[in-house]
Amino acid sequence: MTRRKRDWRPGAYYHVIMRGNNRANVYNNDQDKYHLMRCIADAHERYPLTILAYCIMSNHFHILLKSEDNLSKIMSLINRRYSDYYSKRYRHVGRIYQRRYFAKEIDSPAALLIVSRYIHRNPIETKIPMVKALRDYPHSSYPIYSKVYSTPPTYIDTNLLPLCLPPTFKKTTEGYTDYCLQEFGEEENVQVMEWVEDMT
Repeated sequence: MTRRKRDWRPGAYYHVIMRGNNRANVYNNDQDKYHLMRCIADAHERYPLTILAYCIMSNHFHILLKSEDNLSKIMSLINRRYSDYYSKRYRHVGRIYQRRYFAKEIDSPAALLIVSRYIHRNPIETKIPMVKALRDYPHSSYPIYSKVYSTPPTYIDTNLLPLCLPPTFKKTTEGYTDYCLQEFGEEENVQVMEWVEDMT
């Protein structure tokens, strides 16, 4: 049975999710998560891409990105290189990912804000929060927006999301981090969760 060809538009932003097989942990510790970031950096060298937001959890990761190159090529390279690393390090046999990556085009400034906030809040939205403050979670782009790191990767764009903020927030990275920390109503969370459920 042939797989359905994915819809993809060059230069469009996509919310991408990749999960471990049977939702098992495949990013077990800091070393694993940092290696995934090296895989993303390697992919950027071959297929230049721009990332607005990312978060690596224990059994999945989120990326909000765009590229002129086909997304399938980018994700294939990232997943293959990480799978090779994981299999060698843990002497694992068989696939480590549940299935192909999930991707949904994000086509408006408001949607970019909602999805990026959802991505960045992952570490504190778990049953047991992984950190007390989002800026303390090193495996997401939130600390980059909050200026924890002085030299972020060149493929991280921190300029666009602040420009998407509503008038009640300053259109700065500080304003954006404040936006991520706000406790909004259920409407935004429900909208993103519907997207995620559709993707998974």
